[in-house]
Amino acid sequence: MSQKLIYEGKAKKIFETEHANELMMEFKDSLTAFNAQKKGQFQGKGKLNCLISTHIFKVLSANGISHHWIKTENDNQMIVQKTQIIPLEVVVRNVLAGSLAKKVGREEGQRLSCPLVEFYYKDDALNDPFVSEPQIIEFKWATETQLEKMKKMALEINQILVPHFIKAGLDIIDFKVEFGINSSREIILADEISPDCMRLWDVKTKEKFDKDRFRRDLGNVEEAYQSVYERLEGIL
Repeated sequence: MSQKLIYEGKAKKIFETEHANELMMEFKDSLTAFNAQKKGQFQGKGKLNCLISTHIFKVLSANGISHHWIKTENDNQMIVQKTQIIPLEVVVRNVLAGSLAKKVGREEGQRLSCPLVEFYYKDDALNDPFVSEPQIIEFKWATETQLEKMKKMALEINQILVPHFIKAGLDIIDFKVEFGINSSREIILADEISPDCMRLWDVKTKEKFDKDRFRRDLGNVEEAYQSVYERLEGIL
């Protein structure tokens, strides 16, 4: 298998493979926050995110969600479909937290009357700004049809994962997903779903089990990620 590196981001490396429509995605041990202004790492973080993402992709597969995951090659590498990434982060919010709580001047923890879907333009230099749907269409980052598809899929993913995580004693506060267009011109879920891109609170204690532990200097980041993995594996 060719190991030519074609992209390296804050949390992953992407390599070519011997198959034109497949890539290898390697999860790194690095931790970043605030657009990489804050950096850290812990040994085994890449492995945990890879295994957690694998678990989630399997759950989504069983529920009819199209995604790029093909197989997990080893503890921190997976084979995925090659996609043209749509330059938008799609955020689904179930509970008021993070930047939205700050924006509206309210305390975290209020459950929203229905899940909110938000779009952010993927551009590190601009700090991934919030963008409206008319702006997205105007600047041709996605078409109206693609936006509707991504919203529909994001809400379906939420509907599938929320009860699944409740079984593991975790409440999905919000999460970020990305989508790409594969060789068949289909929009599919891409990237990863892990504690790096989700807010997860213990159902009973409200303790945080996600990257907020790193962002907010709460400590025990490794233990939190390990607990998410063990809880999810415990409900298979």
